Amino acid sequence: MPDPAPSASADSALATDLPQALALLAQREQELAALRASHDDWLRALSHDLRAPLRHITSYTPLLRETLHVAGLQGADAQEAEQFLGVMEQAARRMGGMLDGVLQVAGMLREPQRRQSVDLAQMAAEVRAALLAAEPAGEQVQWELPLAPVPLQAAPELLRPMLAALFDNAFKFSRGQPMPRISLQAQALPGGAWRWQVQDNGVGCDGARAGQVFGLFQRLHRESEFDGAGVGLAVAQTAARLQGADIALHSAPGQGCTVTVDWPAPAAG
Repeated sequence: MPDPAPSASADSALATDLPQALALLAQREQELAALRASHDDWLRALSHDLRAPLRHITSYTPLLRETLHVAGLQGADAQEAEQFLGVMEQAARRMGGMLDGVLQVAGMLREPQRRQSVDLAQMAAEVRAALLAAEPAGEQVQWELPLAPVPLQAAPELLRPMLAALFDNAFKFSRGQPMPRISLQAQALPGGAWRWQVQDNGVGCDGARAGQVFGLFQRLHRESEFDGAGVGLAVAQTAARLQGADIALHSAPGQGCTVTVDWPAPAAG
């Protein structure tokens, strides 16, 4: 038997529930707008208010060093004062890098994703060129990048900083090697997906703890050995996850590092 026609009471309930649902939706949109405004205020505080003390430290430390020199401080006291000033400057630089990292990750989470066809090989060449411009020592690295196009569906504003973070990380930990090498290799997978890897022959790290390096401010090496705020791989992981990609790091002490990214196939339709 055919289903009975909707009753008048059902129509009445629907007519009552729909305005309530729309009102609830409007309320939730207002709450979300308030959260976004609060988030913007938080970012402004990070980018401006919290930088003011750092600017004072970085500005007054050289003046203090000059004052001590003019005062004629010498010997062990001068060496100790210089050590203290060096620690202050290093801490200020690290704090500045940490703030930059928080702002970058927060900005990536907030920005809408505009995916389009991107050639990974071409973008990798551009990112390498930017790194070499900032780090002339990068010319001593043996680079191996894909020659053929590697088409991805990606948001360029996310993929570019991701590549930059991976290349910077590989360069940092391999530049002390006699013949530093960095490579980007890509392999097409069934269905339009891609697997690509950034490899280096640097100092490596404890493979059992490799997963920790994707956490914000996490480091597996002492700051006295390698500079940085522990931000780069957190940026890379954030960019990967926002685009539906999986990222993993494999390494061993003295055997370099391999970061593997499984990039999803383009969405159907």
